[in-house]
Amino acid sequence: MSLILIIEDEPAIARVLSAYLKKAGFDTEHAADGHTAMERFQSCAPALVVLDIMLPGMDGWELLQLIRAQGACPVIMLTARDRIEDRLNGLDSGADDYMTKPFTPEEVVARVNAVLRRRPYLTDAASKRHFGNLVLDLAAKRVYLNGAEVPLSPRDLSLLLFLSEYPNRTFTRDHLIEQVWGMDYEGSDRAVDLSIKRLRQSLSHWSAQTGEIRTLRGMGYQFWLNE
Repeated sequence: MSLILIIEDEPAIARVLSAYLKKAGFDTEHAADGHTAMERFQSCAPALVVLDIMLPGMDGWELLQLIRAQGACPVIMLTARDRIEDRLNGLDSGADDYMTKPFTPEEVVARVNAVLRRRPYLTDAASKRHFGNLVLDLAAKRVYLNGAEVPLSPRDLSLLLFLSEYPNRTFTRDHLIEQVWGMDYEGSDRAVDLSIKRLRQSLSHWSAQTGEIRTLRGMGYQFWLNE
């Protein structure tokens, strides 16, 4: 069974989340403060993290950065902070979803299932794609730039692999939402813009003579290659 790490300092909320996730077939671990959460994350290797922001010791923003620096484990932020600035900051920092309190446990379980269904877009083509100093390893679901691995969230990796399958072809936000996020996605299409922004930052040292991720105003995005 997949293990979900619940990082939440309110015991009652943690117990409810754990009960509903276990009922849905998941194993769970719980951490009530930032430092313990990082220790649990490294020791139990969760399939997904449910992360509060306001935590003792180390807040959720810092934890999200540490988790992203170590790999592509999906993260759902679950917090009382409901300002649009916080929501955008969470998504821009690499969270896979953002939910606000109060919440219904059934929706949390549904969101967990939805995020875990988003698998990186793969094809039966060659296991690796080489674009100058950028290498996409489809079998290992890893990205390398100048020989060093580039940590990407599952969503960003899926988007990059999908775009790279169709070089120099332009896709609208709606098309990318359908193909990468899935038909059950209910968030804003701004998620595409934020994902593209993160990819550009992560691939900032990709040789401009080889290619780039382009924005075509009023049309969409493309994985452009200098052919």
